[in-house]
Amino acid sequence: MSEKKKSVVVQKQPSFFQKAGKSLTSLPNRMILPFKNMWRELKKVTWPSRKDLLNYTLIVLAFMVFMGVVIGLLDLGSGRLIGLMVG
Repeated sequence: MSEKKKSVVVQKQPSFFQKAGKSLTSLPNRMILPFKNMWRELKKVTWPSRKDLLNYTLIVLAFMVFMGVVIGLLDLGSGRLIGLMVG
């Protein structure tokens, strides 16, 4: 039986300057890619109608006013309670 010698292909490692040059040439594509992905995702979004958007905005504003009143009353009550305990 004859043994065949295996040919070994040795790949030369790129130098630092080759890596840096490749990195710099691919930089614009790497900077643009997130914006392309964002645009693709935004095209998939189902946007609310103007009427829905107005309703959602009013609901959020009403909730904020309600929570402001609740927090204000709690602050007023706790302030008076501390005033009674101290004075």
